[in-house]
Amino acid sequence: MSALSTATREVIQRLFSANAHAHVAAALINECGNNLPMLENEDEIGLERVRLAVLKLSGGDIDALQRWIDQTKVDWRDTLMAAGFANSVRAHKDWYTQYGAHSE
Repeated sequence: MSALSTATREVIQRLFSANAHAHVAAALINECGNNLPMLENEDEIGLERVRLAVLKLSGGDIDALQRWIDQTKVDWRDTLMAAGFANSVRAHKDWYTQYGAHSE
């Protein structure tokens, strides 16, 4: 099990209500982490791209979060495509920078 990166925690705080933070964090740690194929040995930074994709696609909705986590378990590469993070290993960092810098 891998912890959450600082960026992932910040996006959780921005997208979800305070009473959902612990649930969202636990879901990402337990269901969207080292259990994913080919990501078994990744740390929180290595998992950040996939986790930020799930968060972006969820739009702050718990039900959508779970749907995207379930899809990610099938093939996390499809989640990267849907989030627009597949063609660049920096796309998630660029989104995070824009999202974090311009959201309140």
